[in-house]
Amino acid sequence: MKPLMVALVVGVVAGLLGALCGVGGGIVMVPAFAILLGMTQKAAVATSMAVIIVTSIAATASNVRAEGLIDWRIVGFCAGGAAVASYFGAEWMRALSNETLVRIFGITLIAFGARMLWRG
Repeated sequence: MKPLMVALVVGVVAGLLGALCGVGGGIVMVPAFAILLGMTQKAAVATSMAVIIVTSIAATASNVRAEGLIDWRIVGFCAGGAAVASYFGAEWMRALSNETLVRIFGITLIAFGARMLWRG
């Protein structure tokens, strides 16, 4: 499959899972970009973050129509903290090796996945 077609399929899957489960798409995109498109972990993370801007805007636009679904106070506080942490996190990401980033990503997925499976 051609890289742009792979990117389109990955985008569709990530968008659906992100909108349905709130996973942010990065759970799908980062491994798919690295494995299917041969990107380094750093490039996969950076590309995923750029895509998430667009998917987040689209999903939020749809969710705004359902009154009361979004708690804008939580959005404000969480977004403020996330924006600052993301800026410094991106700096830190560039300083770490691709191997270290893969391990951090894998451990994070396992830890959160296990917690969700046991808590239901």
